[in-house]
Amino acid sequence: MKKLTEIEEDIMNRIWEMGPCTVSELIATLDDPKPPHSTISSVFRSLEKKDFLTHKAYGRTYLYMPAIEKEAYSGSNIKEIVKNYFQGSAKNLVSFLMKDKAVSPKELEELIKKLDNHD
Repeated sequence: MKKLTEIEEDIMNRIWEMGPCTVSELIATLDDPKPPHSTISSVFRSLEKKDFLTHKAYGRTYLYMPAIEKEAYSGSNIKEIVKNYFQGSAKNLVSFLMKDKAVSPKELEELIKKLDNHD
């Protein structure tokens, strides 16, 4: 899966949250000062080239929709992080999260129970 720039990822997160939208609808959700329509439109086109968005044309207006689910993108990124930073070992990732106190022992127990029930 192709990597997204920071602004592309921000836009995709907003689209995943909003659902299908136009460039103008997305711009309305941005903080002031709002970027130019042409800038956000360029990001949408870039996301479409990277196969993250599709669109339907209604006259001169385009309605953009996610072409992939957020979970697929997140999963791809996590796999890449595990590969690049934890020697390909999920165990090393979990160990790091435990040491960093990002995951509590109780949360880890809950995850283990979920994994046991997943089989």
